[in-house]
Amino acid sequence: MRSLAALILVYVVAPCTLAMAQAPAPPAQTGPVFRAGTTLVLVPALVRTKAGEPVFSLTADNFLLTDDDVPQKLSLEPDTDSEPLALVVAVEIGGAGARHLDDYRNLSSTIEALVGNVQHRVALVGFDSEPRLLEDFTPDLSATAAGLHDLESGDNGAAILDGLKFSVEQLQRQPPEYRRAILLLSETVDHGSHIALEDAVRSVSDTNTVIYSFAFSSAKSAAGHEASRMANDPEPGPPGGCFANDPNADASQKKGKFEKTYDCIGLLAPPLRVAKVAALLAASAMRRNASETVAHLTGGEYYSFKDRRSLQKDMLTVSNHVPNRYVLSFRPDAPHPGLHTLKLQLKDYPNLQITARKNYWAQDAAASQP
Repeated sequence: MRSLAALILVYVVAPCTLAMAQAPAPPAQTGPVFRAGTTLVLVPALVRTKAGEPVFSLTADNFLLTDDDVPQKLSLEPDTDSEPLALVVAVEIGGAGARHLDDYRNLSSTIEALVGNVQHRVALVGFDSEPRLLEDFTPDLSATAAGLHDLESGDNGAAILDGLKFSVEQLQRQPPEYRRAILLLSETVDHGSHIALEDAVRSVSDTNTVIYSFAFSSAKSAAGHEASRMANDPEPGPPGGCFANDPNADASQKKGKFEKTYDCIGLLAPPLRVAKVAALLAASAMRRNASETVAHLTGGEYYSFKDRRSLQKDMLTVSNHVPNRYVLSFRPDAPHPGLHTLKLQLKDYPNLQITARKNYWAQDAAASQP
């Protein structure tokens, strides 16, 4: 069985460094990101039947990839299963997550199956209203197991997006040759994160980190409270936000939801102006189900669970998908800085399902120079 490292080969082969909006790591310790002028982009893909069975007999000619709607010429890379792995296990210990701590106490063998037989470093992050490092990176999985076993409940918060940003920052400090992944154990709805939604999209798109999410459903009352809170946040544009109708506009000129969504692109922060409508809607989807959205954005997988048994079953399912991932590559033609939307399809197999990363962030190479 191949390691989890083979699942997370979405990165750029280029001598470049990560650059986060806050608290960048020293250049010697950072890893690669997509740059304008990048020569090669690798995109792993999992293809399954409707019954969930992996399909592994396809070639590069069976796939069609577009980068910001521009078709790309694809190649199929030889799969690798020996890259070292840096993994953060990010656990919600606050809010409703406190009721699931017993589900996480005996996951050591399951995490070992996910990691596989590769060089690795694993860290444990816990979050409630604030994220914190519970166990630093170590190759000793027994330390991770002990940290999970000794988890203590936190406060009433469930700041999922802040926890993910913190986890990405920890991964930035790992050697650049390590592939990077986050195993997220949380509820579905974020409660109390300070990071803005558009910054959250960039945070999970700006590195080669893939997120695998396993989530239990947030209570309807809690989800409704969070939706109400976000609805009251100030938004740009006309009264009521950029999706609202201008009360002073002619009735014949009022726009539908799609037109409003498209117009809102120009009102967002500059790094997201180049994003497609699909990427904008990803920020909106963060409100409804943060754990699912970040998994889909990064090309990972998302599973909902109810108890320890279903959680372990789903985690083993992910480890069994490893040998059947395709690693596709393409060379973008002078990509613009900012968010790029990827769309990977199969040409002649409409009944098959495909899972792959949905975007990458190309950073201005000139801006990254010291």
